[in-house]
Amino acid sequence: MPPLNSSAPSFILPDQDRVSRSLADYKGKWVLLYFYPKDDTPGCTKQALDIKYSFPDFTKLNIQVLGVSVDSIESHKRFATKYGLPFPLLADTEKTVVKLYGAWGAKKGNGDEYDGIIRTSFLIDHKGNIVKIYEKVQPERHTDDVLRDLKILTGE
Repeated sequence: MPPLNSSAPSFILPDQDRVSRSLADYKGKWVLLYFYPKDDTPGCTKQALDIKYSFPDFTKLNIQVLGVSVDSIESHKRFATKYGLPFPLLADTEKTVVKLYGAWGAKKGNGDEYDGIIRTSFLIDHKGNIVKIYEKVQPERHTDDVLRDLKILTGE
């Protein structure tokens, strides 16, 4: 995992519309880069919908939201279309970016241990520096936490 107050690692990934997105595309803007386990599952849907419903607040604060999972472009397209998500979902099918950001690792579920995405988010400032890391994100509280922190960090 990249350390707090360091430059956010760069990447290029396709979104649900097959548009290549680079972190460099958002230089000058704040970015919420959030890693989530799987499209259209209860926790991931809750998190995405909370961001969607608060999207005007993110826009007002000049923040770009980018969701990342290892699901395919087609899966992202279905998920984004089904729920009308107003932000890009990036397909990291090779697991390059999730590993680069330390969001891939051992998880437990139903008594089994397996590797998968650990729900983690990074708040990246307009200069490309990581200013906040959210580990073990709680989907039902995440948006409120991020917006509160953004208002403090930007003086809004």
